Amino acid sequence: MNRLLIIDGHAYAYRAFHAIRELNSPAGHPVNAIYGFVKMLEKMRAAIRPTHLVVVWDGGLSSERMDLLPEYKAQRPEMPGGLRTQIDEIRNYLAAAGIIDYCGEGIEADDYIACLAGCAAKIAWNVVIASADKDFMQLVSAHIGLLNPNDKTGMIWGREQVSAKTGVEPEQIAEWLALMGDAVDNIAGVPGVGPKTAAELLKQFGSIDRLYEQLDKVKSVRLRFALSAAAGVVKRNLKLVRLSEVPCDFPPEKSGMRPADLKKLQDFFRHWGFKGMLAELEAQLTEQQAELI
Repeated sequence: MNRLLIIDGHAYAYRAFHAIRELNSPAGHPVNAIYGFVKMLEKMRAAIRPTHLVVVWDGGLSSERMDLLPEYKAQRPEMPGGLRTQIDEIRNYLAAAGIIDYCGEGIEADDYIACLAGCAAKIAWNVVIASADKDFMQLVSAHIGLLNPNDKTGMIWGREQVSAKTGVEPEQIAEWLALMGDAVDNIAGVPGVGPKTAAELLKQFGSIDRLYEQLDKVKSVRLRFALSAAAGVVKRNLKLVRLSEVPCDFPPEKSGMRPADLKKLQDFFRHWGFKGMLAELEAQLTEQQAELI
């Protein structure tokens, strides 16, 4: 059974950068993000055992979303300079390790991950998306699961976990987010509507369309007026939070892991001072050479 692991590159680079505060190379350059990313990747590969693997990077903000909401993600701080320089080196590591990565100009990682996961699911591959981004819960299906780094159990989230966490089904996640908004992306929702109220509304009415068709059945007068006043906002939010259809020029069958360039990996680990990783790699090489004798 083919299993595709898709990693949200920037999310894990940021996670590694903030998890390890002080770590420098022999030359004094910061390597905390590089080291942490490589270690997390090793751990995921050991746990998931994917047959195929892709790391996807953000290529900029969606122009369509920016047209809908100019302040979309505007509150996010600039990437720390110490991280920016390390991302290029993480990509160099991936190339040496035989792991494919992708960054499309003007394409948000979320959208491309959705495209790639959908293509793989259509041909009955099992897909695991590694990210803490709640937007990906809308993709969960019989063939697509989530590996949330915030869940220390290491469980692959399916429909049951999404429903338990949010109170709605994966197919309703976009509408759930549209009602309550998403502060992480600077998207305002209906005033007074949080996760619980949004879930209760969708449980009662099934969808946003039916909610607005039967708005008079909302018992709370305050909530009814808030929903009515925010009808345009909710409609806009749906377009913002739904993962977009982007050209999928990266067929899943091309995401297989290539043989690693062991010489480049040795040079990489030696250059950045990753002594433990270098020792493990050289031990493997010694074993391989012994088997050939």
